[in-house]
Amino acid sequence: MDTRAWVVKRRERTRHLIELGGLVQKSGLVELTRDDRAALYGAFTFLANMLKADDAEHTLALWRRGGKRAFETESRPASEIR
Repeated sequence: MDTRAWVVKRRERTRHLIELGGLVQKSGLVELTRDDRAALYGAFTFLANMLKADDAEHTLALWRRGGKRAFETESRPASEIR
């Protein structure tokens, strides 16, 4: 196996994991759970189970819409948010 290719893949994976962790932080869950890893993991497994239901696409659409709104709100200056 090419060592350089392995390093590139590892860096890509590390960046991806850091970005996901940033989303957890940005959502406020770390503070709301007082950094309780078991509670966070439990919440994530609860969400994963929701996506195993028949209405998974509907659930994803709702979450996606809420996430897009949150990103948009975050990117606007405070004077525009109301």
